[in-house]
Amino acid sequence: MEFPVRKSIRLENYDYSRRGAFFITICTKDKMCIFWDNNDKYKPITADVNGSSYENDTPNVGTANGRPQHTHKFHLSEFGVYVKECLNNIHCHYQMVFVDKYVIMPNHIHLILRIDSLSDLEASGRPMAVPTISTVINQFKGAVSRMAGFNVWQGRFHDRILRNEREYRGAWQYIENNPIQWENDEYFIKE
Repeated sequence: MEFPVRKSIRLENYDYSRRGAFFITICTKDKMCIFWDNNDKYKPITADVNGSSYENDTPNVGTANGRPQHTHKFHLSEFGVYVKECLNNIHCHYQMVFVDKYVIMPNHIHLILRIDSLSDLEASGRPMAVPTISTVINQFKGAVSRMAGFNVWQGRFHDRILRNEREYRGAWQYIENNPIQWENDEYFIKE
């Protein structure tokens, strides 16, 4: 039996380990809605008095980078907490890779992944290979699946190279607004 040849979704001749920022979307296998508690999958919950966005801590990626400004509250499921933990640990495994912003939706995540220069690390005498975004994302996906005890993710992920400040700000704003736009999202599944 011959399988169809998949078309590459990566930009041809682009070095995905070079310094830059990438807007990445990763979907769950079969679009399973497993990252928010069951009662949160289909509509936002009104925020508490403090306006916090997630029940057990707001995603903390840097200073105020990960703090959504919208006025809705979502409760992460056990699997959503695994995703949050693994996203926050990416920089621990790859010193030159940063997750600048992310959002965990019921059946997918969006993030801005930034690869920085190695100059500071190289100056300390530590030779390090720069990972590609595929390496980082595949290891992240594997870690979440190991914690969950089953394959959480679809086989591929979507990425877009953020080529300038305007594109970066646009991706940031998209992530910021994604939870309140959930019912209009292309990944929204109504049961």
